Amino acid sequence: MGKEIFKPEGVYAAMLTPFDEAGKVNETVLRKMVDFLIDKGIDGLYPVSSVGEFVHLTLEENMGIMDICVDQAKGRVPVVPGVSASCAEKAVILAKHAEKIGCNGVVACAPYYFTVSQEIVEKHFEIIADSISIPVVLYNIPFAANKITYDVVKRLSRRENVVALKDSSGSMVDIVHFMDKIRIIGEDLSLLLGREDIYFPGLIMGAKGCMVASGCIVPEIMKRMHECFLEGNYDEARELQFSILILLRAMWSLTMPIGFKAAMELRGFPMGPFKQPLSDAEQYTYQITRSRIEKLLKPVLERIEKIEKEEKAVARK
Repeated sequence: MGKEIFKPEGVYAAMLTPFDEAGKVNETVLRKMVDFLIDKGIDGLYPVSSVGEFVHLTLEENMGIMDICVDQAKGRVPVVPGVSASCAEKAVILAKHAEKIGCNGVVACAPYYFTVSQEIVEKHFEIIADSISIPVVLYNIPFAANKITYDVVKRLSRRENVVALKDSSGSMVDIVHFMDKIRIIGEDLSLLLGREDIYFPGLIMGAKGCMVASGCIVPEIMKRMHECFLEGNYDEARELQFSILILLRAMWSLTMPIGFKAAMELRGFPMGPFKQPLSDAEQYTYQITRSRIEKLLKPVLERIEKIEKEEKAVARK
């Protein structure tokens, strides 16, 4: 019997990247974020993510983020970094580094910037998967990269180290058809949600977990939602799903990922200067929206704190 291959499940934090005043990765804050997320019970870490602004960073900077997260996690939770790039050549450099430092797997989106054929998309993933022995998570993010069709996912799912699909389309239609294509051929590819807006509905349909920015900002909420689902407590899971929607709308109202970085700062982690500077008018909007996010975040966190206190009180009886 061979060793069972790793498949990410549960709530993974799509990690934001903190910067110092010089615009470099703030290692001190990043390490504190890793400890915070693990303390909150997160199932795994997804650094070098889209919300982590990998596109603004050099290969060396992205590999450095991987190094920091692996070192700080110290095996307490899986680390599955992004290795997305506009071409397979660069993605392979990142993927090989992730394998070298002991990451549990990698996440890769289709090529971006240039529109390409699905044949090129499929070949892109084949090259990445063939370059490493650790698991690969396919990443469908059609608003930022070439989409991945159902049939391409179906064919790639036959590869031994292609273990999951992260779908950030936000479309339940796409999600169920991805699942159906994989189910028909008898493969066991895990579906991970990339949009926290539909996490509970996705779990009901058979998703195994998520890799989302809210896993970084409100890990206790996302984790609780997942646990409620596993316990069959669907009413509470549904209420937790609704509880974060207005907060999500506020964060998405600003240019990605500024709203999410504002929320992360409100949790006590300085994010530093923006990679894409704001105009004076946008700075004004940012300050107003940040205040709104603060007001929305408070009751969400108070709700989960109340639940946790009540559970501890019951446990002591």
